[in-house]
Amino acid sequence: MLKVCDFMAGGLAVSGATSYLATSISLYRQLAATSLIWLIMMAPLLLVFFLSSRIHRMSLAAAQLAFWSYAVLMGLSLSGIFLVYSGASVAKTFFITAATFSAMGLYGYKTTRDLTRVGVFLFMGLIGIILASLVNLLLASPALETVFSFIGVILFVALTAYDTQRIKVIYASGDPSQSMSKKALFGALMLYLDFINLFLMLLLFTRDRRE
Repeated sequence: MLKVCDFMAGGLAVSGATSYLATSISLYRQLAATSLIWLIMMAPLLLVFFLSSRIHRMSLAAAQLAFWSYAVLMGLSLSGIFLVYSGASVAKTFFITAATFSAMGLYGYKTTRDLTRVGVFLFMGLIGIILASLVNLLLASPALETVFSFIGVILFVALTAYDTQRIKVIYASGDPSQSMSKKALFGALMLYLDFINLFLMLLLFTRDRRE
């Protein structure tokens, strides 16, 4: 699990640095004025599907390259949050996310309760959040945004515990070192997504935006 946490922390650090740098040099503003912004927004989604489905057939070097590339692309796509939210708001939400994520990760790792039975409900909730987000792109309703972000916070809090236990079970099976390293990357990707989505849902829910 330590290797999973190392990869995940590294991914978050790369994304954060990329996001901050892209905002500092106005790269995001320049991209937002072109059609390239759509590529930047879609690239992380496409890469995460590719990595999730192919990681077990990739070499360790290729899997690592894909993971770090994903972290950079995600950081670039999220750099717009520094234009919408103040640095203080982003920092406060990050620390709240980190504390909540750590607590639920520890629960998922330590609990003897089998969390797999809630997996189907969590997946259904995830689909619901995605659909609600797409609908609200058209409606642009602040009330709907608050509701689905609140539900999203609960969902990703639960997913953090669920995924942590799932990774623990995967790690319990002995494997060659390279296979275990790829499992660590896959686990890091799962937890990275939980953290990022929990962070974004908390930002949306607080609505603490620049005037």
